[in-house]
Amino acid sequence: MSMHTNEVLPTLPEWEVSDWLNTPSPITLASLRGRVVLLHTFQMLCPGCVTYALPQTERVRKAFPESDLAVVGLHTVFEHHAVMTVEALRAFIHEYRWSFPIGVDQPDGRGGPSRSMARYGLRGTPSHLVLDRDGRVRLQHFGRIDDLVLGAILGGLVQGGRRDSGHGEGNSVVAEGGPGCTSSACSID
Repeated sequence: MSMHTNEVLPTLPEWEVSDWLNTPSPITLASLRGRVVLLHTFQMLCPGCVTYALPQTERVRKAFPESDLAVVGLHTVFEHHAVMTVEALRAFIHEYRWSFPIGVDQPDGRGGPSRSMARYGLRGTPSHLVLDRDGRVRLQHFGRIDDLVLGAILGGLVQGGRRDSGHGEGNSVVAEGGPGCTSSACSID
């Protein structure tokens, strides 16, 4: 892995979601203020998402009280558009038993990265965005992230601290390599 420094967004623009799964009503970023948020962007055909990131996201959802930490998945498609349908995603969620709310990112209509993915400047999947209780971006991470690193960041924010593990404000961790999928991530570059 290499470190790459980017300007940290003060807050994320609202996501553009066409459908919500695992939740009785749509979720907005504004509705999550007051809680720490783990936003996990993924594709169901991304090996790194299925092998590492989605199971990790499920573990995080179970480890923290929902009153303190909101865990949200965002299915962000940038390849294989024809097979990444809402019905396929619904079956995928059921088979793997993902319990956190999952939004379907709006397609761009031109076969490129989905809208929120592009607006957030994400390089591929899996990507993790951690927001503090005020909705400010504290972590934007592409690729696999160690459980202990993610847990320390989330735990510090949930407890109200501003710990910096070297992967916090002002830094974006990116996986090495070019376009395509590896065992840990799928890149749009």
